[in-house]
Amino acid sequence: MAEQDNEYKDGAKGENDGNEYEDVCYICHRPESVAGKMIRIPNNICICNDCMQKTFDSMSGLSFGGGDNASLNHVDLSKIPNVSMINLSDLGGFMNMPNSQRIKKKKPEEKKEMPELDIKNIPAPHKIKAKLDEYVVGQEYAKKVMSVAVYNHYKRVATGTMDDIEIEKSNMLMIGPTGSGKTYMVRTLARLLDVPLAITDATSLTEAGYIGDDIESVVSKLLAAADNDVEKAERGIIFIDEIDKLAKKKNANQRDVSGESVQQGMLKLLEGAEVEVPVGASSKNAMVPMTMVNTRNILFICGGAFPDLDNIVKERLNKSSSMGFMADLKDKYDKDKNILMKATVEDLKNFGMIPEFLGRLPILFALEALDEEMLVRILKEPKNAIIKQYQKLLELDEVKLEFTEGALREIAKEATKRELGARALRAIIEEFMLDIMYEIPKDDNIGEVTITEDYILKKGAPQIVMRSVPAIEKKA
Repeated sequence: MAEQDNEYKDGAKGENDGNEYEDVCYICHRPESVAGKMIRIPNNICICNDCMQKTFDSMSGLSFGGGDNASLNHVDLSKIPNVSMINLSDLGGFMNMPNSQRIKKKKPEEKKEMPELDIKNIPAPHKIKAKLDEYVVGQEYAKKVMSVAVYNHYKRVATGTMDDIEIEKSNMLMIGPTGSGKTYMVRTLARLLDVPLAITDATSLTEAGYIGDDIESVVSKLLAAADNDVEKAERGIIFIDEIDKLAKKKNANQRDVSGESVQQGMLKLLEGAEVEVPVGASSKNAMVPMTMVNTRNILFICGGAFPDLDNIVKERLNKSSSMGFMADLKDKYDKDKNILMKATVEDLKNFGMIPEFLGRLPILFALEALDEEMLVRILKEPKNAIIKQYQKLLELDEVKLEFTEGALREIAKEATKRELGARALRAIIEEFMLDIMYEIPKDDNIGEVTITEDYILKKGAPQIVMRSVPAIEKKA
């Protein structure tokens, strides 16, 4: 049996390129870190002690020989109920399982002397905001709030408890219109802190037992983003988008399986609890291993556009209006594009979010609506601005691309009309850049292209400058 175990280990190491993965019980699908040491039987099948004991308890009057001291590794499989009818030669055990559904073994204790997340290495809030400034235009208040919240959260993770005072989590709730940069800011944060990030959509979540993703599937996605490393996943960030779709349904005569019930099911995740999640799948019903993940140190950021919330805010603000010369006008807030900046917890309760859910998201802030000036800045200022991306593409063809200020203004005007935020910019540029990207590679003599306002308005053509003759000869 020892020789067989060595062959098993060698084969596993060769198949997985040296990565060590935990053994998984073939019956209960729990990994070795949860179920304990495994018992290996022929054909590379592992069974935990609990399942083996349950099998023995279910047997009546069977004798295996060798007395009470017989080794479990020499069990006569033909006498075990429900196993005698299975052809074990057809079972590859969990050796044939894809690595996306396997759990890596934890690092030895001796390697934990220098933690990956040290309090001295956590960027200060002003450094986090400065990094966000390189990628995100505007949203000064939102970037400041996120920088402080993330800094405090990872100080809490790195230090644990100080003087028996436990610091609570800094979960966030972001409110902002579509295309204002909610997801983009979270992605930039995760890249800066070098932590795993899982982005999920709340519209696919349903109550346990119904068709759709279980609530624990958000943690399963984070585990996959961390390459099935549980310790790394427990320090990650989960961004739940479209959280406003979980609002309580009004005047609903049927069970709300994707609204209020999902909010209640997420309470334990937001606050911090040990949850059993599938590895490499979104459903617990699949034949995949399970593992325990503690959400105590996972930062949850929820975001949503919250349509019609502006009307709730206006209604609350207009209650103070009255008749008379000095009274506020009823239409005072009708043209306020940033009315969501004045939203409160009470407004979200009226929208349909339950108080228990909001209580676990203590940091509430809203993003500004993008105006024409901000859209122009988004086009040219960020490190990976859309204009810079196209300039890089044409630079590979040795062509210089320029945009006039009037052209940028017209692009921003058109994006404002579409009311899609920054997402509209890419769609507009793709439309008028199609012909340029198609025609330029045909002619090697083109050296510079300038996009003008007339070209955006379809009243003219872009300005093209040909290469000089010496440059062509030098290139040849």
